[in-house]
Amino acid sequence: MNGEPPQRHPRQGGRHARREQPPPGRPPSPGRPVPPRTPPPPRHQRPLPQERPLPPQERAMPPRPVRPAPPQAREPREPQRPVDQPPPALRRARSADDGLGLFDEPPPPRRGRGLPADESPTEIIHFVDDDDFDEDYLDDYVEDERAEPEYIEPAEGLEAPPKPRRRALKWVAALAVIALIGGGAWFGIEKIFGYDDYEGAGESDVVIQIGDGDSTNAIGTELVNAGVVASAKAFVKASENNAKVLGLQPGYYVLKTKMSGAAAVAKLTGNDSRVGELQVRAGTQLDDVTQPDGSVTPGVLTLLSKASCATLNGKSTCVSVDDLRKAAQSADLTAMGVPDWAASVASKNPDVRRIEGLVAPGVYDVRPGWDANQVLGFVLRSSATKVQAAGLAASSSVQGQTPYQVLIIASLIEREGVQQDFEKISRVIYNRLAKNTRLQLDSTVNYLLDKPVVTTTDEDRGRPGPYNTYSVNGLPPTPISSPSPEAIQAALRPADGDWVFFVKCEKNGLSCFAVTPAEHNHNKEVARQNGAY
Repeated sequence: MNGEPPQRHPRQGGRHARREQPPPGRPPSPGRPVPPRTPPPPRHQRPLPQERPLPPQERAMPPRPVRPAPPQAREPREPQRPVDQPPPALRRARSADDGLGLFDEPPPPRRGRGLPADESPTEIIHFVDDDDFDEDYLDDYVEDERAEPEYIEPAEGLEAPPKPRRRALKWVAALAVIALIGGGAWFGIEKIFGYDDYEGAGESDVVIQIGDGDSTNAIGTELVNAGVVASAKAFVKASENNAKVLGLQPGYYVLKTKMSGAAAVAKLTGNDSRVGELQVRAGTQLDDVTQPDGSVTPGVLTLLSKASCATLNGKSTCVSVDDLRKAAQSADLTAMGVPDWAASVASKNPDVRRIEGLVAPGVYDVRPGWDANQVLGFVLRSSATKVQAAGLAASSSVQGQTPYQVLIIASLIEREGVQQDFEKISRVIYNRLAKNTRLQLDSTVNYLLDKPVVTTTDEDRGRPGPYNTYSVNGLPPTPISSPSPEAIQAALRPADGDWVFFVKCEKNGLSCFAVTPAEHNHNKEVARQNGAY
């Protein structure tokens, strides 16, 4: 060697290069030529390991774990080595005298503890010693593993899946298009098809009825059935901006046939559109009453006649007071809906006053065009329901008085005082009846005189008649007014007390009550001082 170090190739330096030459004094193994150095295949191409007996110096160490092959293996750069050929490093390391020739054929693999034997074993990977591992190959392998990923073009005719954000945007755009198409279609239907509607203010008069709680659609349907509008939608559309339609009261209205929706709305919400309205106040008598100032307070018969009036196509539908009076005198009260406990007594009276008190206070809707019997029958049937709702029925009896007599007492209470005194006045009446004392009520005297004043004269009290309670014992033959529900309840439940006298002693209508005549005379003096009468 002339004392100079040997020249090394860059790829042949290190301990692996020295292993290719046999150590000094050791000849190469006979029959085992050293093959040229070939790098092992990539790690993911290596066969599975096969266990072999460890040398004595390594038996105390645990076996090296086997790393599984990485997913998505890449194509090897070199042809795959046969499975039964040992790795080149292992072949280089063996010699004739190393004592390992016995293991040229790998032994069968041992089964793991507690695991069943694999009936389809995979390829066998031979391990190499640490001293035989090629670090240069490791460097090349790491470089291969860290190579840049390749972009794979999609197959022809296929498109790459869209990104989630782009897909969401496409859905939003699709929904927007659908909404625009739907809105346009609806707008087109409205413009093309629309709804039927007449033009103008209509032709002939017709009466329609609006029920309690009817909606705008229900009213429109009623108008269509009566021939007023062409379609319910025409009325509903015209009512959208008119709040008065929602405030329409139940009852009868006069409209015209073949009206436009707007014209029907304007007519319904007008001041003169409603007809047939009847309002009976508490204390109203059957006949008219002349007030001290000369004005006339209409009675029930006059109110019924006015409610029946309407002009339809130039013709009046009014029912006269005389026709109503004749119907009240001759009609079958039971057939008209009067309760049996009242009809059995009232029918014996041939006078028109037999229906006095049977018309309860309240609001009624009389249809224009009805005759006298229809008008009177409708009001009497409705009143029977109101009286029964107030608590007066066939079984009602107070201190031996029949239900009809309780109704008479209620009418007297209504005419004699204000609501705050109703129960006390009721007690005075029942106490006088119990003692068989004349009632001596000015209201019964004025009933015959049609005078609303509280006091009466001696001449008035001296006139004979069944309603003069100054001269006749007991109750009058009929009620003298339409009693309110509060008066009926007071007649059914009088206050507790011993009063037998009362007089109106305040201008606001309140009365003063007394047990003895002396107390009563004192209360009358107080009433004069207060200007009550």
